[in-house]
Amino acid sequence: MKNLKNIKDNKFINILCKIVKGIIIIIILAFIVTIYLQRLSKNEFSFFNYRMFTVVTDSMEPRYNVGDVLFAKEKPASEIKAGDDISYKGLVGDVKDKIITHEVVSVMQDESGKYHFNAKGLKNIVQDPVVHENQLYGVIVSKSLTLSFIYKIINTNIGFFCFIILPIVGIISYELISTMLNREEKRRNQN
Repeated sequence: MKNLKNIKDNKFINILCKIVKGIIIIIILAFIVTIYLQRLSKNEFSFFNYRMFTVVTDSMEPRYNVGDVLFAKEKPASEIKAGDDISYKGLVGDVKDKIITHEVVSVMQDESGKYHFNAKGLKNIVQDPVVHENQLYGVIVSKSLTLSFIYKIINTNIGFFCFIILPIVGIISYELISTMLNREEKRRNQN
């Protein structure tokens, strides 16, 4: 009777472990796929009107540090106000085709109803060129401390190897060995 209870407990623990492993794998893969989809689509890809960006300069310190992972939500230009942090695609000069995240200094609306924004990095002296509403990716809604920490670690060669490659190899190896052991156990029980 005790043996039967141990088997049931073991099965429950095994199922629970597989569920947890599956969730971890899905989260890691979703993070990696999202990053690559955004890079391949030149950030034209959004997931339920959200985009994920990584800070690459110190222009917004101390609010955002290099390596921080930010989430921007698409919003109508009419809802953006001074003090909001926006992400947009640069069109001229040094920022051409780069994604910029800066604070809105002022909002203007022209005669045709189109919105234009003056934005500036917290550490910058000079304002950015005028940002037109068609350049906007969204308004920053949050900074993920967990993803920022993970990104900063996996952005190094050693971190990528230790926290991405090794766990994936470990999980695949574990699953292969478990499958082989289960087959061997079934084979022995049949004999």
